Amino acid sequence: MDGSDSSPSAAQSAQGFFERPIFADPEARKLRRVGVVDVGSNSVRLVVFDGAARSPAYFFNEKVMAGLGAGLKETGRLNPDGRRRALSALLRFQRIGEGLGITPLTAVATAAVREAADGPEFVEEVRARTGMEVHVIDGQEEARFSAQGVLLGWPDAEGLVCDLGGSSMELAEVGAGRVGRRVSTDLGPLTLKGLKGGRKARRQMIRGTLKELAAAFGTGHKRIFLVGGSWRAIARIDMERRGYPLKVLHEYRMKRKSARATIHFIADHSVDELRAMTGIGEARMSLVPIAAEVLSGIVEVLGPKDIAISSYGIREGLLYEQMPERIRRRDPLIEAARFAEYKDARQPGFGRALHRFILPIFRAARPERARLIRAACHLHDVTWRAHPDYRHEACFDYVTRANLAALDHRERVFLGLALLHRYKNSRAESRLTPLLKLLDEDEIREAEVLGKAMRFGAMLAVDNPDKMGSLAWYPKKRLLELRLTPHATDLFGEVAQARFASLAASLKARTEVRVQAGKSA
Repeated sequence: MDGSDSSPSAAQSAQGFFERPIFADPEARKLRRVGVVDVGSNSVRLVVFDGAARSPAYFFNEKVMAGLGAGLKETGRLNPDGRRRALSALLRFQRIGEGLGITPLTAVATAAVREAADGPEFVEEVRARTGMEVHVIDGQEEARFSAQGVLLGWPDAEGLVCDLGGSSMELAEVGAGRVGRRVSTDLGPLTLKGLKGGRKARRQMIRGTLKELAAAFGTGHKRIFLVGGSWRAIARIDMERRGYPLKVLHEYRMKRKSARATIHFIADHSVDELRAMTGIGEARMSLVPIAAEVLSGIVEVLGPKDIAISSYGIREGLLYEQMPERIRRRDPLIEAARFAEYKDARQPGFGRALHRFILPIFRAARPERARLIRAACHLHDVTWRAHPDYRHEACFDYVTRANLAALDHRERVFLGLALLHRYKNSRAESRLTPLLKLLDEDEIREAEVLGKAMRFGAMLAVDNPDKMGSLAWYPKKRLLELRLTPHATDLFGEVAQARFASLAASLKARTEVRVQAGKSA
């Protein structure tokens, strides 16, 4: 917030955010509701996307842990019980798609179906029983779709994407918004589970394969993005072990030291103990110890500087595949915030005017902070239906738990805290206090200032605050100036004055109020 009084504004570049909303675009409307079926080696899942095309919400999400790939290494065929359960799930998914009017569903099958001798027979049976066309993709395509899923959530992702399925593990390079080299390996937990020779044989296979990958892709990458249910289960265990306060898996980060500690923690506890502390299902948790062995190899051999968990993968990658390039280039956070405002706010479009009004306070904001300020203005009123006594907490919960992409955990809490202060001056004795440990004192203060600026701007005028006046901020002088139009003097009543004073107190500023002669609304 501080800077020279006439400094060029990084935040002014945020005006470029105000492009035409894409949710009204004809091409975006085609993506309004899309159903994707993923027939994996361990699970079969239907996801129906809806909402903001660039950052869609999960309208419907159902998973069956069918275990198609169980025993494939020994028999060369799909697991009979898994095949029956998968077919039953696909019959249900097809009927759901018909009921929602989104057929034909986009359906893909991965490692188990492509490698099993009876894979083609299973695909034909699905077609005959359901009418669904299941496209069997090779390992290269599987890696590409998974990497595209990461790009949907992280447009600026740079590093390696590692997708651990039941029967295989895919690796792909990402950077500059593109997917680079990619490869498929046999390091899936179901495949490793069936390996003769037990843990020693698994270790040899894992380390040998990863050394080949290190030779091809290099080591010490900036970040590795982990995709897949087993990775998410390990992240959940890491959260519990650390007492981490925000239980959101997407964009959860682990350093190598923490990952090593959790790998040892998993080895020291039974599957039942791990399930009891996390609530993860038996079928998924049964594969976690082997997945932890693979992660151990990744940490030691590939040596990434940072480990990030992605809840987005192949299904989101299939949606990304259908996006025109100009939609891909949009910021998913801003698009989701704009869609939420359009759908839920009392006055859709007010967020733009509010942003324009408070912008003078944030002219020195860095680009990464400027986009959060913009998003906050769009989201400032989307929980207005909550009871007034709890609206501040509803705002915080909305942001910290919502399906928002391109937002790390610190940014989630920052945005949530700003929205909390949009509705309440004080955050004392809040159940949300533990989450504030993710921020430093400067970030907490900046979030408070943002929230109080929105709180005042929303109070000054119910339609458009910048018609009523404007703010000027002189950080060197610690002066916050309010320039009112003559028409606005009656609006600047007791409550508005109190909110203006509270904003100034958070800025540690003195105030000055001027009435602009000759101007009216």
